[in-house]
Amino acid sequence: MTINEKQDEIIEEFDLFDDPLDKTQYIIDLGKKLPPLSDQYHQDRNLIPGCQSKVWLHSEMRGEVAHFEADSEPTAQISKGLVSLLIRVLNDEKPEHIAAADLYFIDRIGLSSLVTSRRAGGLASMLRKMKEFAVANAAVNS
Repeated sequence: MTINEKQDEIIEEFDLFDDPLDKTQYIIDLGKKLPPLSDQYHQDRNLIPGCQSKVWLHSEMRGEVAHFEADSEPTAQISKGLVSLLIRVLNDEKPEHIAAADLYFIDRIGLSSLVTSRRAGGLASMLRKMKEFAVANAAVNS
């Protein structure tokens, strides 16, 4: 499945909800389904700067694709749900595809109206860190 196909799938899922509270609850539920991050990656070097809560992102290359894992503080379920959406779209994709990706699903599902400005800033930081990893590895793999 391509990055755009994954985004379209998420858009379809969010279109099922009319109420913003239902969308927010769905984001929380997605965060609860994110597999736990190994304790070895709960380190300062993996913290996402600019997040309202602590969110850790571990990135590594697995063959020719970028692999991402993340976690948050137990009280930060919305943040964990947001990073789970990014992982769902970008995980196990080639770095050059991640670097070039236009993540239109963020606007299409109305995330900016669902989260606080600080959480939106955190989401932007999560995406920036994932794209920076991709750019660095796209250069290495070309």
